[in-house]
This record gives sequence, C-alpha cells and structure tokens, in this order.
Amino acid sequence: MPTLEIRDLHVSVETKEGPKPILRGVDLTIASGETHAIMGPNGSGKSTLASALAGHPKYTVTSGTVTLDGEDLLAMTVDQRARAGLFLAMQYPVEVTGVSVANFLRTAKTAIDGTAPALRTWGKEVKGAMENLRMDPAFAERSVNEGFSGGEKKRHEILQMELFKPRFAILDETDSGLDVDALRIVSEGVNRAKENTEVGILLITHYTRILRYIKPDFVHVFVDGRIAEEGGSELADRLEEEGYDKYVGASATATA
Repeated sequence: MPTLEIRDLHVSVETKEGPKPILRGVDLTIASGETHAIMGPNGSGKSTLASALAGHPKYTVTSGTVTLDGEDLLAMTVDQRARAGLFLAMQYPVEVTGVSVANFLRTAKTAIDGTAPALRTWGKEVKGAMENLRMDPAFAERSVNEGFSGGEKKRHEILQMELFKPRFAILDETDSGLDVDALRIVSEGVNRAKENTEVGILLITHYTRILRYIKPDFVHVFVDGRIAEEGGSELADRLEEEGYDKYVGASATATA
C-alpha cells in the first residue's frame, strides 16, 4: 500500500532577519485511500508543511525525513516529486499568462506520465472532468487562472487532481474563498478522485465546513509547528464548538 511518511520534520523559512523555525517536529503517516485533515489557527505552520513537502525553495528542511513508499522525497526535485505521485492544490493558485488551460493540462500530464496522452481519449477525459466540476468548456482556451474568480481557480486545481491521478494530494485550504455551491462542487471532485484512484489526501483547513462534504479518517490539530492532538472526525466537531484556545494557551505555557 502506498504510504507518505513524515518523521520528526523541522522546517525553517527565510526572513529579512534570517532563518525562522516554523515546523518543530512533525510526525505523520498517510496511507493510500486515507483522508487526513490538518486543522489549526493562523500561523501554526499548516501551509509551511504543504510547501515544504512540495519542495518550495523558500522553506528549508533542517532535520527529519519524508519518504514516499520508502523513497527519500526530500532528495527529489519539485518535478521528480510530481512524477513520484505528489500533488499540491495551492492556497493561492498563480496566473500563467499566455499558456492556455488545455495546453497546460496536456503538457503537465505528459511530464508526469512520461508519454503524451492520446488526443482523442484525453479530450473526452478533460471534457468530462470539466463538466463534473461545472466548468464552462471555454475555460480550456483561457490563460491559466488569468481573470479566474477564487472559485474558478479552486475548481481548476481539482480538475488537475482528477486528471493527473496523483498517489497523494495535499489540499492547502481548498475551501478558502468558496461559496456554498462551489464548496460542494469542489468537494465532490475530491471525493470522486478518491473513489477512482484511492489517492491519499492531506486536507489543510481552518474550518469544519468542508469536512461536512469530505469526511476525514483522521483529524490532526496543528499548533506552533507541531501536532497537538489527533483523533477521528469527532475531533473536528469538538473544534467547531471549542475552538483552538486551549491548545494555543498550552503551547504558550510550554514555550515559556
């Protein structure tokens, strides 16, 4: 069974004042077909974890290991991580002027698989995935994310996830900026990808609303660069009622 294993991960970020430690020893194992939700207050390190796993150059792993099926993920370049089966749906998807969605998707699929998809079957697959996500076919000819609304950008991220069929997907605040209808459609796309490919999912979010549609197998509370508590979906329900105050307070006391 494919497994993404994180052990005692420490990560720092470059600032004007020099390196700043963000992650302070993260342990997490995600198996194929599992959905893990990471929840926590702003500034707790959730997005840093996503960026470090994807290989963002701004973040430096100072110690710890990350393996994908026993292979050293941290030794891989960004493109090698993608070909190994790691996918990141970004919190703030970037615009790529002059590159159409259609060209981007086919070029990325070719790079990941090592061979170009057959045009006839690929066209049908893209069209079907766009229809499922309620995306206008005209989007295929537009520049990547240029002029897209927040909801359209997030649908495009999940379109990629469905088409690229990664082994593990990191969804960094995919619910951010979505209205109720867009949240439901995006969540349906995530669930559909999981049903079709048994992708392992690391879902990063502040709020429980997306967890009404995407049911987590495990919930992890992230505070001050560490996992403060773990549990099942019932933990998310408790967080909805109680918030993060007790974790933040305990972390501040421990630091002092």
